[in-house]
Amino acid sequence: MSPRLRRATLTAVLLGGMVALADPPRPDGQISPAGAADPAWNPAGFARVDVAPTRTSIYIGTVSMTMATFERRPGAYESTYVAKVFPYFFYNEHGTLTIDLADAALRRLAAGEAVEFSGRAINSAREERRVEGKATPADARSGKLKVRVFVSKRIELIFNSTYRFPAMPPAESAAGSPSSPGAVPAAVPPQPAPKR
Repeated sequence: MSPRLRRATLTAVLLGGMVALADPPRPDGQISPAGAADPAWNPAGFARVDVAPTRTSIYIGTVSMTMATFERRPGAYESTYVAKVFPYFFYNEHGTLTIDLADAALRRLAAGEAVEFSGRAINSAREERRVEGKATPADARSGKLKVRVFVSKRIELIFNSTYRFPAMPPAESAAGSPSSPGAVPAAVPPQPAPKR
């Protein structure tokens, strides 16, 4: 074998191994071409996310937070919020909220992995608050949130809430499976009589 042919063969083997490492085999045994979209990934299911109203305690009072449905933008979610401080109503505020979450992090969340995120809130007085948090999925459609809002250098509010992707279909119910109580068993076709 000539040195040029040997070098070309070695290069092909090395490149083939690198492609295999970059694109591991799919469950059906096929190898996804580099950069191909994941067929299980459905971005439409993540276009909107609902976050449940939440509240936290402060010194002699509470802060409650409600948010409109978050809408997906490239690499982020955006919404509006209303914060009510009881009994110090003069601290009430409203504004916009942006959460940075790349598609790669969203895919990990859909796969059941907890992800951390950051963002910012800007109130109607144009004051900015840094936001950090962690989303822990219960399933591909919903999960728990822990969010820190940095009101100032010394004041940090911690909110615990839940999230849900309303466009994501719910997990398949096991109600119709034969192992479920009360399920109707599938009809069994008649078997021929054994030959004598």
